[in-house]
Amino acid sequence: MSHPTRGTTTRLLPWPGPEGKTCHLLTDDNGGGYLSRLADNIESVQLGMGSELLGHARELLDDPKTGTGELRFLSVRLTEALQDALRVAESRGARLPVPDGD
Repeated sequence: MSHPTRGTTTRLLPWPGPEGKTCHLLTDDNGGGYLSRLADNIESVQLGMGSELLGHARELLDDPKTGTGELRFLSVRLTEALQDALRVAESRGARLPVPDGD
């Protein structure tokens, strides 16, 4: 969401706010402030951890000896990673420029 008269943008942050609700940052259009850079770094870490988790998931799923407890734990972690990735995608998508109507 952009505020053209003030040159500011609302950014969805990659961490939940109080009570698990979404957390937003009102920032300038260039997004170069401390909290914007921190959010960029956290998004990068979240996506990297999700990628590593996915590799681990493949290993567990390929192993017929993997127990139900391990699979349940894996499912919880994969759900968290997917939630993080979707939040990152939503945040980044909202910051994409609007294409011209050509």
